[in-house]
Amino acid sequence: MKGYLVLEDGMVFEGEVFGSTQEETGEVVFNTSMAGYQEIFTDNSYNGQILVMTYPMIGNYGINSEDIESSKPTIKGLVVRELCKNPSNWKSENCLDDYLKYHNIMGIEGVDTRKLVKHLREKGTMKGIITISLDHEQELIEKMQEVDITTKNYTIDVSTEKPYVLAGKGPKIALLDFGVKLNILRILKSYDCHITVLPYQTKAEEIMKLGADGIFLSNGPGNPQTLMPVVENIKKLLHHKPIFGICMGHQLLSLAFGADTYKLKYGHRGGNHPVKDLMTNKVYITSQNHGYVVDEKTVNQKELIITHRNLNDGTVEGIQHKYLPVFSVQYHPEASPGPMESKYLFQQFVYNVQHSKKAV
Repeated sequence: MKGYLVLEDGMVFEGEVFGSTQEETGEVVFNTSMAGYQEIFTDNSYNGQILVMTYPMIGNYGINSEDIESSKPTIKGLVVRELCKNPSNWKSENCLDDYLKYHNIMGIEGVDTRKLVKHLREKGTMKGIITISLDHEQELIEKMQEVDITTKNYTIDVSTEKPYVLAGKGPKIALLDFGVKLNILRILKSYDCHITVLPYQTKAEEIMKLGADGIFLSNGPGNPQTLMPVVENIKKLLHHKPIFGICMGHQLLSLAFGADTYKLKYGHRGGNHPVKDLMTNKVYITSQNHGYVVDEKTVNQKELIITHRNLNDGTVEGIQHKYLPVFSVQYHPEASPGPMESKYLFQQFVYNVQHSKKAV
């Protein structure tokens, strides 16, 4: 069936529809990873977005029930150059076409993704919609204009509704869930942490009552400035417990320290972004998925140290407090998909928590 990706600036890309035929509006973004598409589709940080994969063939190793980062995909649509219809892998349980049908997500293949990505790089990410008909093109444009992606709270759809516990005998961690990836939980569990996963809007007083040894701020979708009540909660926690934030957690922690954030033209999304650890001068290849960054000009360097920097565009990739056991990174040290070179940051967090307990 013929389909079309319509962008809010009027640009139209033609292809063939697969998966569902349910029209959805989303921010059109691109990911440059060559593998790990299932982990990418199930990363809650993509909630509300139509995802373009730059690698030319997607779906060649199928879908399985293990390589997931949440219970279901939260992308609004998928754009690929070529869909593999006959996947081959020993773990494969399903094909991508059926997987998207089951989750009611529309995909489109046969699109000139190089031309599309070049357009997004030049013009910036923008809203779009995948449709099977251009007969109502003006209605599609109006539908896109109704959605304000900069003010909508996308976290509410992907955060846990109720607290739950992953029992362990190690440090007690309170994790604020903005759309946490499962590999973050897996890594914390590998240190035998006792993890209480909390809804994103949980009050600081409730968190302190848990008697946690450390606080983790997870990844998540959207504009961090839609979560200013959460920032106020984080402010109340800063001087009480060790804190580690990733991605959205990094941005919210920075806002709590008085910094500002801004939207990148087309974001960082892929598995090979070079980041320099300014504390060691080592360079790490990192997995990234974010559209917003911390504004370096607003970072209070009397309190905070900028610890990591993106070597592609020089943006802030990490901060650390000068005196408190509080730090965060913009990228994804848990990878999944991508390199695991920065897993040491989890070890640093666990060390901070254990050292803090001994000091009490």
